[in-house]
Amino acid sequence: MEYSFAIFGEAGQGIQFVESLVPIIAKKAGFHVFSYKEYMSRIRGGSNSTLIRISDENVKAFKSSVDFVFILSDPKKHISRLRDLYKNFKSIFVDETFLSMLKEEKNVIGLPILACATQAGNKIFQNTVVVGTICSMLDIPKQVTEQVLRDRLVGKDEEVLSGNLKALQLGYELGKGLKTKFSLEKLQEDDIVKSSFLLAGFEGVALGALYAGCNFISSYPMSPSTPVLTALAEYSKKFDIIVEQAEDEIAAINMALGAWYAGARAMVTTSGGGFALMVEALSLAGAIESPLVVHLAQRPGPATGMPTRTEQGDLLFAIYAGHGEFPRVIYTPGDTEEAFELTYKAFDVADRYQIPVLILTDQYLIDSIYDVPDLPNFNELNNHIVKTDQDYKRYQLTDSGISLRGIPGYGDGLVCVDSDEHDEYGRITEDFEMRRKMVRKRWKKLENFSDQIPLRLYGPKDYKYLCVCFGSTKNAAIEAAKKFENLAVLHFVQIFPFPKEFVEYAKKAEKMIVVEGNFTRQLSKLIKQETGFDRFETYTKYNGLPFSVEEILDVFKNTFRG
Repeated sequence: MEYSFAIFGEAGQGIQFVESLVPIIAKKAGFHVFSYKEYMSRIRGGSNSTLIRISDENVKAFKSSVDFVFILSDPKKHISRLRDLYKNFKSIFVDETFLSMLKEEKNVIGLPILACATQAGNKIFQNTVVVGTICSMLDIPKQVTEQVLRDRLVGKDEEVLSGNLKALQLGYELGKGLKTKFSLEKLQEDDIVKSSFLLAGFEGVALGALYAGCNFISSYPMSPSTPVLTALAEYSKKFDIIVEQAEDEIAAINMALGAWYAGARAMVTTSGGGFALMVEALSLAGAIESPLVVHLAQRPGPATGMPTRTEQGDLLFAIYAGHGEFPRVIYTPGDTEEAFELTYKAFDVADRYQIPVLILTDQYLIDSIYDVPDLPNFNELNNHIVKTDQDYKRYQLTDSGISLRGIPGYGDGLVCVDSDEHDEYGRITEDFEMRRKMVRKRWKKLENFSDQIPLRLYGPKDYKYLCVCFGSTKNAAIEAAKKFENLAVLHFVQIFPFPKEFVEYAKKAEKMIVVEGNFTRQLSKLIKQETGFDRFETYTKYNGLPFSVEEILDVFKNTFRG
């Protein structure tokens, strides 16, 4: 059983207060939580919203049906956006002063939200009134909610604290009436959830980097990748991490390469437009065989596109970015745990194979929050830096293609790297045979790549139907697939090098569909190119919104029951 709430308001109005507190309170009460915010690219005004699913079972995906909608400002600014996002909802709650604006809408209930906030001391307390209302509807003990509120307001003066506590109490009184009106049953508590973590996708990336020993990040802020930068900046207060907000993306990626050259473990975080500027330096990483970790948070393009929306349109761009040919590895995590796992893995693979590793996420994954029981515990990463001797060859030809990597000042050798083609010592060469050997050397790394992450199958192993996806589409597809007995979901967590076992999975299915968030069917094209397999259908979405569980369920019904 679950209850869901959508909160609508304007930028700058404070609905983030609601979206941040309610999930924390619900988790502390022992309920599973999923939260996703969508927002316009503006500082004030507009229409922003957050979906909060609260359940006694695991919930990790966006749904287009919602139980209760709270609209906290002029409803005319939000009603069309509400219809864009949600196809079904039980009731809309607005302040009673706005009730006359929605005469044509059904199931609208006026609540004295602003009156309660004013009674508590300030109309801005309306957000706290809504927090109290929702928690009361869920029958969460007030002492749990009050403690979370107190923790949030630490350092505020007594007037602010007392006003918020009074607003919370008034909200609880409103919620008590609504709980009775809608005959809401209490969700089943789970003590394990109480001790779980509440993490967003961006925290998965940032914590994975931290756990992997990242000690340098250089980036230029670009939505939706910026939270990774700010998270690592926050961690730098307790851990040894150099954080550099560069003047542009070109500087950022070259700083990261310089940091790896000097012995640091560095990353950059960016989005499509920023990555476009980084492409020349990506080729530099390929030429000098430098480790590099790039977090690419996708958003709708081209150009500026929709900075705060979601899409999966940079898949092929990431695979083929850069002039010339050089190896790389690309990970496509589907949720917070995989973001943690694969970011950690990215540092290890980049360091051992001396190649760029890209982590592809999107706004939906970055901004989604849910309860995580625990994060994987990995072994401590090895240090792949060696002490050099006087005859050190930075690009020594080896059977694996991997040369020992030294850094300046550690040993007696000269660590020479150059973007021109070079010999084993790193000195510029125009020798044709050496050129051939160096190209072969670089590509041997993937020929001998032993860290391939297999495709992940969710659902029955003896499936009849198969849904194939990558990245953040994963959890919506898995939840929708549970409505079918013979449908499995095949998820790419590593998309390049392409998993060789794909064809075995594909051939087992009577029918197969690829679900992806772009217009040009990029994953479908990649599958056909890499395998020649083309017996499948494709469903795409490219309006800036994430896939909902209901949308994918309809796709499954039309594809597998049609």
